[in-house]
Amino acid sequence: MARPLYGAQMWREARHHLLGLPFGIAAFVFTVTTFAVGAGLSVTFIGLPVLAAGLRGCRRLGGRARSRARVALGARVEEPEPVRPSRPGAAGRVTASLADGLSWRSALYCVLMLPWGIISFAVTLVLLVACFPLLPFAVRYLAVAHRVLVELLLAPSELTARVRELEEDRGAVVDTAAADLRRIERDLHDGAQARLVALAMDLGLAKEKLLDSELSPEQVSAARMVDAAHGEVKLALQELRDLARGIHPAVLTDRGLDAALSSVAARCTVPGGVRVNVELAGPDGTPERPDSAVEGIAYFTVSELLTNTSKHAGARHAAVDVWRSADRLMVQVTDDGRGGADPRPGGGLAGLAERVGSVDGVFVVESPAGGPTTVTVELPWHTRAGRAVR
Repeated sequence: MARPLYGAQMWREARHHLLGLPFGIAAFVFTVTTFAVGAGLSVTFIGLPVLAAGLRGCRRLGGRARSRARVALGARVEEPEPVRPSRPGAAGRVTASLADGLSWRSALYCVLMLPWGIISFAVTLVLLVACFPLLPFAVRYLAVAHRVLVELLLAPSELTARVRELEEDRGAVVDTAAADLRRIERDLHDGAQARLVALAMDLGLAKEKLLDSELSPEQVSAARMVDAAHGEVKLALQELRDLARGIHPAVLTDRGLDAALSSVAARCTVPGGVRVNVELAGPDGTPERPDSAVEGIAYFTVSELLTNTSKHAGARHAAVDVWRSADRLMVQVTDDGRGGADPRPGGGLAGLAERVGSVDGVFVVESPAGGPTTVTVELPWHTRAGRAVR
């Protein structure tokens, strides 16, 4: 069905073209100014941060342009994922902004908006005043051209879409694996572990009854066998408990990171003890918990780091700090040991880094010779398969 020449859509497009000039002027001035200042200061340490700030601003302007194009021009363009630093801190944010292709394309769009805004404004205004019958046709062709420009420069690339799809698939795998581990832990706890407890109790009662009566030599031998079996069952039960704790500790599922990490710290053999501080309250002060898969990775990372501290660091004190920063879970483990920790390929720290990286986390080790050692871990609050915050 053909649209009316002077319908609501035509007037939306005409309004968009007329307002495009002030938007184009503002975008052009911002982009040229920040890029000129950033380039001029590139010989100093503040040049790149200024340029990165300009790119972030262009990205936000691009977001505003996408919204306007969807409403007025009918553009079919999705919102991109936010820029995610590959490592924590200001340096990570600057590097991520400079490496983001959409930010550079948004900057190009902002520059082009000045000449395009002048053209579309002039054509629309002249036809509106002097040649009104031609206005609907010109407005429509200008809208088509602008829509193509938006979709070319401001839409997420196909590679980005593919990366998003792969990340969602990986998130589903991570969540499924975490659920399987919790199921195995419950099966061990409710099945084999419960049966071993019952067997240990029966053997203990049998041993007590044998010891309370006068025994023949054969019965003495049998009592010793029962006692040995009782000891083996208790050892197997302890090993099974350790195995279940290593798969997925029940305290983590039931009570969260604070209680689970406090339990790990209590078992740590650092002479001066381990201080644990967990702050995961939401904006309203209500305690919140991250995605279960992320929670498990945080727990096992801290557990392994404290084990390394006990065995290799020669530290007297250690500390574990966990907090939420926007949509990220931050974990930091420090000790006052000898330092020199190296995440070399094939080592334990490299394995932890791979586990953290499985959910797009960041793993940073600072361990100069002589100490102290600080390991900072940044994890998404939710994996992509079941995310509520990103």
